Amino acid sequence: MIPQRDKKISEPKCALYVVSTPIGNLKDITLRAIEILKQSEYILCEDTRVSKNLLEKYNIKSRLISNYKFNEKKNIDKIIQILKSEKIVSIISDAGTPGISDPGRIIVNECVKNDIDVYPIPGASAVTAAVSISGFSEKYYFYGFFPQKNKELKEDFKILSNLNSSIVFFVSPQKINKAIGFIKDFFSDRKILICREISKLYEEHIRANVHQLELFNKSPKGELTIVLSEKDVKKNVYKNLDESDKKNIKKMIKNLSIKDITDLISQNKNVSKKEIYNYCLKLKNEK
Repeated sequence: MIPQRDKKISEPKCALYVVSTPIGNLKDITLRAIEILKQSEYILCEDTRVSKNLLEKYNIKSRLISNYKFNEKKNIDKIIQILKSEKIVSIISDAGTPGISDPGRIIVNECVKNDIDVYPIPGASAVTAAVSISGFSEKYYFYGFFPQKNKELKEDFKILSNLNSSIVFFVSPQKINKAIGFIKDFFSDRKILICREISKLYEEHIRANVHQLELFNKSPKGELTIVLSEKDVKKNVYKNLDESDKKNIKKMIKNLSIKDITDLISQNKNVSKKEIYNYCLKLKNEK
């Protein structure tokens, strides 16, 4: 996609703005995100203490509304009324993009029901950051955090193991060893990249083959972003017809069609159908 040249900046519309914030390094915020946050009447945020670190750095003085997993439903009516009174409201998460493994989906859906405009303000993403340095397929499936129940996880992993694309997970440090156990059970033929503390001072990248992956001696600090590679699809390496195969074909060529012989031999031998077919054709032409 080719970016367009900046046009004269107009005043933002009264709407809900889903604003991406840095995933670690506070410098990873866009100029547009800062502008929108400064012009917002209210900012919905998960943990006001975390958000204040960012907002104070960029001298953003908008009023904050606590909006986390356990109170976002209670906030709906209040926020919708604010938006209907033609205010600019932004929603941010502690890190990353609201609605992506963070609160945000509920208020966005309510805005859609009430014909209130919703605009994304893109920015830092742990998912794309991890995929970009993985070296794996650019086609990826983002799963998010693991569910609480092992049964649900096993059912999902059984389906995911058939995907021939990169797969991205978020994992808390307390659950990494549990995660490794399940990953080794279902994805042993893949490669893995474990990213810790992306964009922070102690950023770390662990690369390995899944079947060689070892458990952590102690819980690492910071949430982890895991990328699994696409499936290792090995091309069939075919053998040549040996003398016993040729003898069998010579016997069968009198009574069976070339197609039948080709199907029969290829089922029992790792020989390409093309080679079997050509040999049968050669025998036919020699007659």
